[in-house]
Amino acid sequence: MTASGGDPFPDGAVRPYVITRGRARPSRNTVGVETLLIVADTHKPLPVTATREELALMRMCERLISLVEAAAHLALPVSLMKVLASDLVDSGHLSARSGVPQAALPDSHLLQEVLDGLRRLV
Repeated sequence: MTASGGDPFPDGAVRPYVITRGRARPSRNTVGVETLLIVADTHKPLPVTATREELALMRMCERLISLVEAAAHLALPVSLMKVLASDLVDSGHLSARSGVPQAALPDSHLLQEVLDGLRRLV
């Protein structure tokens, strides 16, 4: 609700559940706010039923962008952006890159040994 008690979506703005076709959660491809999105190499066109938010997201993702940045640029809730991005990843239009894999993280024991060795040098 707005302060005046009127419609929180003035000027014919579309309600979020219309944009996501009534869904509140993303499909099987779960994406986080830190997920990086980029257009997939397939370059297949979006269906004619694509929303203008999906079209805008695809234009934005021509360069690598995080999900939360895209939501901010489109002035949409992050939860809604997760649904849209997940749909586009599922359909093969977007590619998602999330975090550093656990195997790529350095071993804390090894880092401690290096730190101890450096301290002994001083």
